[in-house]
Amino acid sequence: MDLIPDFIPVLGYIDDLILIPFAISIVLRLIPNNILNDCRKLAEKSEKVKRNNWFAGIVIISLWISCIYLLFILFTK
Repeated sequence: MDLIPDFIPVLGYIDDLILIPFAISIVLRLIPNNILNDCRKLAEKSEKVKRNNWFAGIVIISLWISCIYLLFILFTK
């Protein structure tokens, strides 16, 4: 649901900034507390959550920086 279309400058994104956190808070209220607590405990114990994969993050950030640099070079000539 989009109240204001995104192609309208600034206003199109402001409604998203308001509606998305509001929807997340409603969904969190609808989840029973015992299920939410169990899932949080499982997430804390999970090996995948504890691992920080800095290498993948550095690769992705460097790819974005190189793409932006190449676009900048192409459009400034």
